[in-house]
Amino acid sequence: MILSLDSTAITASVALTDKDIVIKSEFVNSGLTHSETLLPMIKRVMQGHSYSELNAIAVTSGPGSFTGVRIGIATVKGIAFANSIPCYSVSTLEAIAYNFVDMNCIVCAVMDARRMQFYNAVFKIENGVVERLCADRAISLDELRSELVKYDKVIIAGDGATLCYENIGLDNCVLAQEEKLYQNAVSVSKAIKNKEIISHRSLVPVYLRQSQAERELKLKLKK
Repeated sequence: MILSLDSTAITASVALTDKDIVIKSEFVNSGLTHSETLLPMIKRVMQGHSYSELNAIAVTSGPGSFTGVRIGIATVKGIAFANSIPCYSVSTLEAIAYNFVDMNCIVCAVMDARRMQFYNAVFKIENGVVERLCADRAISLDELRSELVKYDKVIIAGDGATLCYENIGLDNCVLAQEEKLYQNAVSVSKAIKNKEIISHRSLVPVYLRQSQAERELKLKLKK
């Protein structure tokens, strides 16, 4: 039995699964209010079950909103430490790709990194197998456009998908359907396949780049 969480973007979700069976899940798209919504969601999803029943907790460790990533990681660390539960760390972008595990397609997972840059990875999905075609990265729209042009058809998904799709200007790109657009905790639970189980101590955020405050401080120190 796996408890899975995501709070890396404007959406947040929690799911309790037993192998491929979804026992209960919740999904909200109410903006970056995860410090208020995540724990109550966990409580509702876990209703009727105890933490002692869990084999592991899976969480998206980034990339994404710096605050959202920290909230998710901190929440899982607290639950895992208090109840001696091992963890799985899942890339947010990979979790997005697992929304399409029932299709044969190329998925371009994108999250808005501001200023027409995106956190991105590209995946090939065939016969239920998700193959990563590049590492998670921060990439400009122009760079991404030059890479995607080589594919016959690309599905763009993630919290940055609409912005990317409306500006990329490629006929081979389509916007994901609404129900598959965002990462969700059920997909997080699917993405733990072939992942190494770790302790809560080894669970760390993955940001891909420094925060705006860190970048501004670095510039001040250079002066």
